[in-house]
Amino acid sequence: MATDANATPFDRLEIQVGPHTYDALASGPADGDVVLLLHGWPEFADSWSGVLPALGAAGYRAVAVDQRGYSPGARPPRIADYAVPELVADALAFADSQGAGRFHVVSHDWGGMVAWALAGAHPERLKSLTVLATPHPDALNRAAAEDAVQYHRLDYVRLFRQGDGVAEAALLADGAARLRAAYGGKVPDALVEANVRRLSEPGALTATLNWYRAPESIISVPAGRITVPTLFLWGSEDVALGRGAAESTGEWVDGPYRFEALEGVSHWLPEEVPDLVTPAILDHLRSHA
Repeated sequence: MATDANATPFDRLEIQVGPHTYDALASGPADGDVVLLLHGWPEFADSWSGVLPALGAAGYRAVAVDQRGYSPGARPPRIADYAVPELVADALAFADSQGAGRFHVVSHDWGGMVAWALAGAHPERLKSLTVLATPHPDALNRAAAEDAVQYHRLDYVRLFRQGDGVAEAALLADGAARLRAAYGGKVPDALVEANVRRLSEPGALTATLNWYRAPESIISVPAGRITVPTLFLWGSEDVALGRGAAESTGEWVDGPYRFEALEGVSHWLPEEVPDLVTPAILDHLRSHA
């Protein structure tokens, strides 16, 4: 067993996918139904520390992975290596490593974009889909085109897509003040400091920003229509992802769908309100075993 920054016990795994080695945290019995948890930016697997123990206690094999660019052993050099199809293929490989033909996905932020794309392309692999914060990419794309406020909420993405170290320098200047500010005071200080330390390692921040740089445009994530049972949780105080895109996401879901707006809650749902999101996730998993 290993211990994360919050002193919560987890199994610590290494998952080999081709030439890459991914670090992961897991909770629950090895023969439980697999729940794959996908983090966002700038987060790691331990962003799910408040959720993993409850999933494991409920009998699931919950596995949260430091994804491509976040694991030191999985930092390929090219921007193209971080394209969404590569990230989706990783997610399938993570599930394969646990012996899961079909599995549940729980996701947040950029992990949500990967999850939408995964569900659209490989519905036969998923028992259920849970997305925290991130609208369906087509809903976000439409909202950004029609709503100037939503368009400018994504200005940070336009910064991140700049090359030649511009974004990295901005985020790490003054003791990584801008990187720390990204969490909006909603993530525990110990976790923020651990994230900043890891993202300050040579090459780490560039690798994670390549997720933003790989698509042709800022919201060009292929997802299509979603047929798997879907739970979408969104916080009303999300500064990046507005209500319009959140409330219209259901227009792209053909399968069973549940949307919950968490009033007064920010973007950082797994870290800020695990006590709110975990029961909703467990209810969704049980409903679609």
